[in-house]
Parts: sequence; C-alpha cells; structure tokens
Amino acid sequence: MEVHFDFATALVIAAVLTGGVWALDAVVLSGRRGAVTGSNTHPVPWYVEYSRSFFPVILIVLLLRSFVVEPFRIPSGSMMPTLQNGDFILVNKFAYGLRAPVINQKFLGDGKPERGDVVVFRYPEDPSIAYIKRIVGLPGDRLAYREKVLYVNGEAAVQTPVADGEWEAQGLLTRTEQLGTMEHDILVSGYSRNWTWEHVVPEGSYFVLGDNRDNSRDSRFWGFLPDENLIGKAFLIWMNLDCITGNGNCRRIGDSIE
Repeated sequence: MEVHFDFATALVIAAVLTGGVWALDAVVLSGRRGAVTGSNTHPVPWYVEYSRSFFPVILIVLLLRSFVVEPFRIPSGSMMPTLQNGDFILVNKFAYGLRAPVINQKFLGDGKPERGDVVVFRYPEDPSIAYIKRIVGLPGDRLAYREKVLYVNGEAAVQTPVADGEWEAQGLLTRTEQLGTMEHDILVSGYSRNWTWEHVVPEGSYFVLGDNRDNSRDSRFWGFLPDENLIGKAFLIWMNLDCITGNGNCRRIGDSIE
C-alpha cells in the first residue's frame, strides 16, 4: 500500500501550532514569567523562540502554496513530448478559483478551464495523488476517437505530422494537434491498436488525455474528471532532474507549458 504525505495538511498543522504558541506566549505566558521573576527581562522558552521564528515562514509558504503557485514534479512520460519524466513545473492555483487548503472548497473566483489546458488535479480514484493531463472535453462536449484522431462535437482536431528522429527511434510518431485555437504536440504509437470510443461529457466534469496518447492512464480508463478535483493550471517548467544530475541538457528550463 502506498503512503502519500499530505504536505498541505502538515503546513496547516504547523501554522496552527507555531502561531498558537506565539499568541499564547504574547497574551498569557510572558506576563506569568515576569510575575515569577519580578523582572521585565526573563528567559524565553525554546519552543516560543522556535514558534516566533518559524510561524511567519510557514504562513507565507502555506499562503503561496495554497493560493498562488505550487511546484510539482512529473513522475512519468504520459505527457510527453510536452512534459518529460523529471520535469519540475509550476501550477497556477488561482486560475480556476481559490480553494481552501485541505478541504479544497472553492471560496473565491469562478475561472473555468479551457479546452487544451494542461491541468493538475487530484486523481479521482485516489485523491491523495496528484495527476497531470490535458483537458480535451468540456461539459456538454461530444467526443469521439477514431484512428488516433480526436473529434470534438463532430469536428476532427487537425493533426499535422512532425519529423522527429528521437521519438521515431522509439516507435513513436510526433503530431501537432489543434484544439480550437490552441496547438500542442502529441505522440502516437505506430504499433499499438487503434482506440475507438465516444463520450458525452457531463456537467461539472471534464475529459482529460495524456499527450503521449498510447501510454497514458487518463479519462479513457477512470472516467470523467470532476471540477472539484482541479488543483490548477500548469504554466512553467522551472527545472528538470536530468539537468540537476548532469545527465541531460537544460534547454527546456523556463519554457511555458502550452
């Protein structure tokens, strides 16, 4: 069984504990120490010193992570070629409205994803895991997939072949796919069978696919993505693990995620 560390909950607990100790000392404990020692100068307990030092830092990290941006690391190749295994990305947390940490209840803003957005979300089958995919279907869309081509409301998402020897050597074909006005590259396998399916996206949900179309566990396997599972919109690659270890180049650092 996998154990997933809930960093958001840990930050909230740490903020409550350190902030509570600091407040308790300011209101109650400091006065008692003065009464006992009969002096305005008295030693401050270590736990109060630590709370004073760490509470502002913890609070700032909690606010930034909850409401502004959050870093994630890509653990697989399901979003290649857009994102690669080991990429470190930043996610815009207020793109689709602000949500309270831990309980994930939206309390401000009404932003909605657009078709083609790359989103990070809580995996519906295990919300403790964060997934990243591309939204291809909005509420009410009629989707179909035939001969490795996506159809949205009866219209094919135009695909343009792209020559790329690196992926071709792995049996993968690169294509530029256009979803409305948005373009992005996808990979399709020259060997895997052709998927054929049709779906209508229900209200309050989205249909997501990986850009590595024949090597991605997405809505084709576990169903529609509920709106309340959204975490935010991925927008920047800020580092790659291979760049840190010296096993690869760093040219993609700073690239926006389209």
